[in-house]
Amino acid sequence: MKRIAVLTSGGDAPGMNAAIRAVVRTGTRKDLEVYGVKLGFSGLIAGKMIHLGPRDVGGIIQKGGTFLGSARCEEFKTKEGQVKALSSLKENSVEGLVIIGGNGSQTGSYALFKLGFPVVGVASTIDNDLVGSDITIGVDTALNIALEAIDRLKVTGSSHQRAFLVEVMGRKCGYLALMAAIAGGAEMVVLPEVEADPEEVAKVLANAYERGKSHAIVVVAEGANYNAQKLAAYFRKHRERIGFTLRVTVLGHVQRGGKPSAFDRILASRLGAGAVDCLVKGEFGVLVGWVNSKLKSTPLVDVIGKKKEIDMELFKLARILD
Repeated sequence: MKRIAVLTSGGDAPGMNAAIRAVVRTGTRKDLEVYGVKLGFSGLIAGKMIHLGPRDVGGIIQKGGTFLGSARCEEFKTKEGQVKALSSLKENSVEGLVIIGGNGSQTGSYALFKLGFPVVGVASTIDNDLVGSDITIGVDTALNIALEAIDRLKVTGSSHQRAFLVEVMGRKCGYLALMAAIAGGAEMVVLPEVEADPEEVAKVLANAYERGKSHAIVVVAEGANYNAQKLAAYFRKHRERIGFTLRVTVLGHVQRGGKPSAFDRILASRLGAGAVDCLVKGEFGVLVGWVNSKLKSTPLVDVIGKKKEIDMELFKLARILD
């Protein structure tokens, strides 16, 4: 193998640049030519590739997002699109590909692998819902951004006797919400995995008010059956029941845009380097992740179409510590 490429796909995550940097510099040390694919799978189909040397990735480890860019690509979901991508790789003499991303991205990795191309995935998503890695690139940074917001909202909430519904990202996975609730000392957490009852949320808030608390925080995952806006609409009709004045804060994409933490930079560096090692030794069709504090490669067939479940013991802990 003489020439490899790297692309980032799906939602950006703090630490992706560190992973790209690790792929380029590890590959160069192993006498490989390394190319970067611009704009994910859409760029792959269009053949948008640039040569990357060690100096080309200098000064990016501390930056959030992905300097290669990312984009959703409906065309790649079709067999025709996948064949175009494969042709683009062959036309550019690329012999191996590293794909950094989450569930959708790794589904793309597996599609190319099934067509016979050497592919290795790198686990990167702030949702932390990817099977094959205990924690994925971007999670630590996103969690700390959410935690800082919660800490700040407690300050202003105490000044005005307010309750805040803080909505964090997580369409199908409540990991970020759960961890932010525990670390932030929230009164309650609402998750996609556990059907929410607005009456129960109302009781928790009312109880906090009756106990003389000066503020209350409910962390809500965006994918819960009652997201922050739905809960707020419910409480507008029952305001007298909770005591507090209620406000909604939706963090949204703010969580993705942070400067990567030390943990995410180190994790991304290790996973990126590990992906190149897999390509060099001929281990294809795998996801490189972090399991039991070690690098581990998991066959993509065991990853795609599956969702990592949250630890319900932590959910119980959050209820105990409210």
